Amino acid sequence: MGVPKFYRWLSERFPKINTVISDLTLLPEFDNMYLDMNGILHGCTHPSDDELSKERPEREVVLALFKYLDRLITGIVKPRKIVYMALDGVAPRAKMNQQRSRRFRSAKDRMAALAEAKARGEALMDEAEAFDSNCITPGTTFMIRMGEILKFFIRKKLKEDPAWRGLTVVFSGADVPGEGEHKIMQFIRELR
Repeated sequence: MGVPKFYRWLSERFPKINTVISDLTLLPEFDNMYLDMNGILHGCTHPSDDELSKERPEREVVLALFKYLDRLITGIVKPRKIVYMALDGVAPRAKMNQQRSRRFRSAKDRMAALAEAKARGEALMDEAEAFDSNCITPGTTFMIRMGEILKFFIRKKLKEDPAWRGLTVVFSGADVPGEGEHKIMQFIRELR
């Protein structure tokens, strides 16, 4: 859901973050990189934002995630010191009802999109193979598995990829309470 007014605060404090860069060689150097993994995961579940009926199978989601992270970390940003990755953990009680309502609505919208696609005669993947983005919820078997997969990915990259060798990578999984962006802000505060 985001930290209220965070983007505006960040944009006012650091106006250069809103610069369009067409030539990657003009990118400034970065010491640290902070990733809210839930947003990235959601982006990797769909080939495009508007096609709910064409969610990827879980294996493809994982491969898309690895490809995205590798491109972002080694191909674009190239942080020099720290990469911090945070999955959403259990939310505060006050937020749970809001999340439950949103997930119910998401499941309902997904069923409607599938019915529409079926009515148009589109080929749909087997329901057992299709990925339900409601799985991107703390405590689900998918998120437990995703935490383990990301830890494996991080260990492998640190061991085998020269671009990762000098980095400190901090991973905060879904087993740690709090939303990803709040965990990121807490980590930044603790660095001071």
